[in-house]
Amino acid sequence: MFLKRITLQQETISSCQKYPFTIPAIKNLRELNITSNITFFAGENGSGKSTLLEAIAEKAGFNTAGGGRNNVYHVEAAESALADYIRLSWLPKVTNGFFLRAETFYQFASHIDEVEATHAYGGRSLHQQSHGESFLSLFQHRFHQKAIYLLDEPEAALSPQRQLAFMRVLHDLSTDGNSQFIIATHSPILLGYPDSDIFSFDNGEISKVNYEETDHYQITKSFLDNRERYLHELFKNEE
Repeated sequence: MFLKRITLQQETISSCQKYPFTIPAIKNLRELNITSNITFFAGENGSGKSTLLEAIAEKAGFNTAGGGRNNVYHVEAAESALADYIRLSWLPKVTNGFFLRAETFYQFASHIDEVEATHAYGGRSLHQQSHGESFLSLFQHRFHQKAIYLLDEPEAALSPQRQLAFMRVLHDLSTDGNSQFIIATHSPILLGYPDSDIFSFDNGEISKVNYEETDHYQITKSFLDNRERYLHELFKNEE
């Protein structure tokens, strides 16, 4: 592991009435200790998990539009609103890594074509592959050891089968301790990665939870076990 701790510098906050401190989990953050090479941020939309991940990316020196330190291009509204208020504690600090934003991946792929760097991604333009194929090409060809990877909803382009393939990538890179991943996700498949830490951003705070305690697991399992009942409740007014 490289990133050990994330601290919100409360003394630098002038007002909690402005974004991002209107997000309860962010406002109530004091110190978050990272103790696993694979860490997941989970929570509802708007709970703050992507906001914190983006701030970590900016403090680490990555392009907040998506990419590493050397990927220079701009996407509107990609700047972090939180980065100036957090402190990262490293041991040792690494400069290699990557920040993946699912919603700006198209712009990142265009940037790679413009700088003629497709050789680093399997030799094919990311635009000439399906969304899922291009994501896996990124993971398989761009991700190496001794680096930190910050991934915002990587499951967005991955089928369940490819999410399992991605879990193998996580395993291969992190087993010897030379790669660290922090992943914001809604995927009950990815959250099931063994021996990982899961931080929930729900209920107005950031707290470590077990896999089976996440809403993602509970709702998915309940739906699969009781599909007909769920569908009946959802559509009963149409009968």
